[in-house]
Amino acid sequence: MKATMRLDKMLGNLGYGTRSAVKILIRQGAVTVNGKQVKDHGLQINPNQDEVVLDGETIQYRDTVYILLHKPAGVVSATEDNRDRTVIDLLDPDLTVLAPFPVGRLDKDTEGLLLITNDGKLSHELLSPRKHVPKTYRALVAGTVGPEDGVAFSKGVTLDDGYVTMPAQLRVLATMDPNAQGVATAEEGGHIKEMTDAIHFAPKPEESISEFTLCWIELTIHEGKFHQVKRMFEAVGKKVLYLRRIGMGPLKLDESLAPGEWRELTEEEVESLRNYRKDGNG
Repeated sequence: MKATMRLDKMLGNLGYGTRSAVKILIRQGAVTVNGKQVKDHGLQINPNQDEVVLDGETIQYRDTVYILLHKPAGVVSATEDNRDRTVIDLLDPDLTVLAPFPVGRLDKDTEGLLLITNDGKLSHELLSPRKHVPKTYRALVAGTVGPEDGVAFSKGVTLDDGYVTMPAQLRVLATMDPNAQGVATAEEGGHIKEMTDAIHFAPKPEESISEFTLCWIELTIHEGKFHQVKRMFEAVGKKVLYLRRIGMGPLKLDESLAPGEWRELTEEEVESLRNYRKDGNG
């Protein structure tokens, strides 16, 4: 990256106005650089070293952004859409001006972890088919998920278009048998609450699934085919009713974030992503 840049470009890139509007502000004396008022909008500055103040506000420059979003259902994983609200619409304007984009996609009705950044190199590495970066989901499934399904997933299942998936890791966390009057069994008590919440948020009304055994599962896949998790369960005669992504590589969904909420990644999290793809993990 070039060490210096034009003053008006820096302010424009950070969303403080159009280039022409920023030029006017500078000419009016609203900007100081290292404590001195400047009126040359083309002044070359080092944004990482020089102190730039606009109308009393010290400007913190950055050219990259890394956001962990808990994507809600009903929002599309895109930068813009003519019909639906996008994940970018959930962010603050001071971040959207940096032109971030979702790394991969989650279906409109799928919730969970979505990384949003403008770091194209990192995004490419995380999405590269050669890297096989694991993605972990939890899902409410209609139908009994048994050991035979775990074996099938571990070998790879054939999807409706003939594609054979890479081996995946499947674990049943909780089961609810309609013949047991809605009593759930689980590895841990917390999984029953998760399952109950998933039943509540499942798009289909509860009465339409009451005749099925319901399973709350965790699945880790190493690729990202279209509707892959849903199609994998269809391949073994089950149906996904609710889906949430909880992990991507070393990044985990922040449980403190409600659907629609987000936070910026910590430096440690960003570094873990960079080291992950450098090491060729996944």
